[in-house]
Amino acid sequence: MPIPADRYVHALLQSLRHAGVRHIVIAPGSRNTPITVAVTAPTSPFQTWLHLDERSAGYFALGLARQIGEPVAVLCTSGTAAANFLPAAVEARLSRIPLIFLTADRPPEARDIGAAQTVDQVGLFGSHVKWAVDMPPADESAARELERYARVTAARAAAIALEAPRGPVHLNVPFREPLVEAGAMPPVILDGPLVAHPAQAAVAADVVAHLVEVCAGKRGLIVCGPESAGLPAAAIVALASALDWPVVADPLSGLRAGPHDRTNVIDCADVIVRAPEALRALPEVVLRFGAAPTSKPFNQWLAGQQGVRRILVEEGGIATAGWRDPDLQGDEVVPAAPEALCQALTAALTSAAAPSGWSALWRAANAAAREAMREAIAAFDDTFEGQAVVDLRAALPSGSTLVAGNSMPVRDIDSFFFNTESDIRIVGTRGASGIDGVTSTAVGAAAAGGGPIALLIGDLSFLHDVNGLWPTHRYDLNLTIVLVNNQGGGIFSFLPQRQAVPDRFDAWWGTPHGVDLRHAVALHHGRHAVLDAGDQQAAIAAALARPGLDVLELRTERDRNVAQHGIVWARAIEAVRGALAAHA
Repeated sequence: MPIPADRYVHALLQSLRHAGVRHIVIAPGSRNTPITVAVTAPTSPFQTWLHLDERSAGYFALGLARQIGEPVAVLCTSGTAAANFLPAAVEARLSRIPLIFLTADRPPEARDIGAAQTVDQVGLFGSHVKWAVDMPPADESAARELERYARVTAARAAAIALEAPRGPVHLNVPFREPLVEAGAMPPVILDGPLVAHPAQAAVAADVVAHLVEVCAGKRGLIVCGPESAGLPAAAIVALASALDWPVVADPLSGLRAGPHDRTNVIDCADVIVRAPEALRALPEVVLRFGAAPTSKPFNQWLAGQQGVRRILVEEGGIATAGWRDPDLQGDEVVPAAPEALCQALTAALTSAAAPSGWSALWRAANAAAREAMREAIAAFDDTFEGQAVVDLRAALPSGSTLVAGNSMPVRDIDSFFFNTESDIRIVGTRGASGIDGVTSTAVGAAAAGGGPIALLIGDLSFLHDVNGLWPTHRYDLNLTIVLVNNQGGGIFSFLPQRQAVPDRFDAWWGTPHGVDLRHAVALHHGRHAVLDAGDQQAAIAAALARPGLDVLELRTERDRNVAQHGIVWARAIEAVRGALAAHA
């Protein structure tokens, strides 16, 4: 006879599969055995992925879910294993990634009595998940009722994870022993295909009329910040053309790369606003899609402008999406799908163009900054961290994905990844902006298949998630990592700590680690090479074309890197001032 958990698990998993879940990431353990046995059976319709480390498994699932645009389930045993999912849950909530955390647990009678591997897992992730349920244990006396409950709960979980704005949910699933009997687990069989129809929410006519009145004929900026699924580039640039507004595009917005019209897309705003006195004409309206941009100089400049009407577009609205306004400058939030809103506004605009020369001013400053930075970078005869971004941009083929590490890598991508017609997707864990789990996220993206995956990451972040490399060999995944090694926390050399506490800076902020990173690569059967100041682009292109794991290490010196950034920015600022003066 099947144990009570069999039909219960069967109902739960069948409902998840009907709801669109195809991938389940599994961290090994005992208490999660009933689910593991079911999903790894030869008849299972799930693609399963094993990971040895729960923290890395969570980020692996996150990278996979973002890449395929579908909910991914991640399963672990009870106790601290579940607690290790928390960082990925935080990032998934803030980055709007649909994950389903399945944490196995001890039954209620085993809780709070000192039982081994038992912690309070009920509500473990708090507000960092959209929905959480402590499932009842399987019980033969109420088998049919519990099967129905499991089926409905799983369907709700997947629907809530996908509902805008997307995000993680948590199902805590307790099991009593026996956890498994030989041959007892029935196969997961589907009785019909899933047909999903995404909701198409129309934008209210009064909202469109209001925004036309606010925006038409004004000096404005469309600001596009990071968005995990990418923003609707074609619809946004069409609106920008109708308004004759520049589009300040974060690299993680999806607007800097691709076949859409990039005439008004500004990729050097970080530098332009470093010469604020040159911008004699200031925006009257800002329409922002996505999260706040990466560039601190741009965010500070914009927050310092008086009399600017700031409108935030949030799919899902305030109650469900939150208020992504870290500078507390927003005047209103418009709850609408960005593509639908842009299309409705573009159709409604007549005689909408901004005052003559407004958009041209930004385009001229942008072109001058870009050319000056290219020339300054080319003039260096030693290694420069920004050169890695330039070479990655040139080497990545259309259809590839660039995963941006946090700290300095994403900021260098913001500064030096210029617009390109190549269809390159740029993503990163910018929800919480932590350095943990970045490698696992990239490996998860590689698991999705498709085009090449590259990761630009710093040395401390790489060391933080060496376990994340483990699936590359087990599953024959292809990943190229450009590893910037400046022996510590390079970003801190740009911050006041460097001058404020010079006697303690290196020990407590610079944190040189002294680790030979090639050994970590060899541990996971990867190829390692050191990039020199020569033709990095060719080395990156060759690695992208090879199967397996390649780690290309760029060794730099922190103080020299700060000086090089200063040279590049100084020349770009001078060029911006000249361009703006010519348009005065």
